[in-house]
Amino acid sequence: MIPPTPRSWVDVRQAWKTLAAYERFEVIVALVLRAVIGVIIVVALYRLIAGVVDTILLKALNPLDHAVFQQVFGGIMTLLIALEFNHTLRYVAPGARGIIQARIVILIALLALSRKIIVADLFEIPPATLLGLAALSLALGVTYWLVRDKGEGWRPRKEGSVLPPSSGQAPSP
Repeated sequence: MIPPTPRSWVDVRQAWKTLAAYERFEVIVALVLRAVIGVIIVVALYRLIAGVVDTILLKALNPLDHAVFQQVFGGIMTLLIALEFNHTLRYVAPGARGIIQARIVILIALLALSRKIIVADLFEIPPATLLGLAALSLALGVTYWLVRDKGEGWRPRKEGSVLPPSSGQAPSP
């Protein structure tokens, strides 16, 4: 069983006494990285807000314009990627999960790829590049599905649940 993530500095100080030297090093590096990423998130949020205000209010451009849409949602996706990365580092706290979580790394890669697709002008990208992005999306999606928790898959509804087609059984009436 995975111990819960420490919620306060008191929990961290109590767990600190039981950590090995390298585990302490991991915790310190994770805390520094979280601080750096926090600063990046604040700066990116400021730039996103300033860009939206400048683009929509001051220049009176149409927010439904494709270029404006790409710029705004590219900034939003950048923030989401940074937030997810910062959230991942939370698990390096003492007594929590290991530093590398394959599922979360794949999720962050999917977010970054989604951002690339949103920001890209798909009419100017060569077809081979589009095929590569599609293949990468498919590979990351399949990999994420393969490393998922077994309990995350299909879940029946509470009342009148239907079994998945792969179960070989007929649905209940």
